Amino acid sequence: MYIPPAFRDADKESLRATIRAARLATLVTATADGPLATPLPLFLDESEGEHGVIYGHVAKANPQWRIPPLGDGLAIFMGPDAYVTPAWYQTKQETGKVVPTWNYVAVHVHGAVEFFEDADRLLDVVTRLTNLHESGRASPWAVSDAPPDFIQAQLRGIVGLRMPITRLEGKRKMSQNRNAADRAGVVSGLAASDRPSDRGVAPLIPS
Repeated sequence: MYIPPAFRDADKESLRATIRAARLATLVTATADGPLATPLPLFLDESEGEHGVIYGHVAKANPQWRIPPLGDGLAIFMGPDAYVTPAWYQTKQETGKVVPTWNYVAVHVHGAVEFFEDADRLLDVVTRLTNLHESGRASPWAVSDAPPDFIQAQLRGIVGLRMPITRLEGKRKMSQNRNAADRAGVVSGLAASDRPSDRGVAPLIPS
């Protein structure tokens, strides 16, 4: 990922927070047949290894797990993002020398990809993933709510993913390269947007 120094996020806790907050990631592997990519819900186990381990699962019918990867895999986690119009910049009124851009948060996670079919390990992964996304619901659903034979049949249709993290790259592009007046204009513009996602980006712009 191209990361200009002004946008580099090297804070480990910030990177982990972006990973935890992302509800869907993209797993990318390079293969002899070209790159393969699958959108997946993934979760981070921070207790394993120096940087943590990424877990998830893919459908057994998905060819990505069968084709040997060339080198490390890449998991892409996206955070908040929003379009930024030049109309919000004070500089537009002063010089007109402005162009549109996009503000966003992204974390790229690198590591060797391991796929597995062990039923006990798969059950652990789907249970942890389910608990993660069901937590906070008034009546959370649990894997144990379904009949055991049904769950075992479902497990036979998926393949587990384990990726120990060897490298993390973080980018937080939030108008840091603009002056204070331009950043204030971006905050005002995003805060007034009819898109909830835009309004969520506004507090991330540095003052």
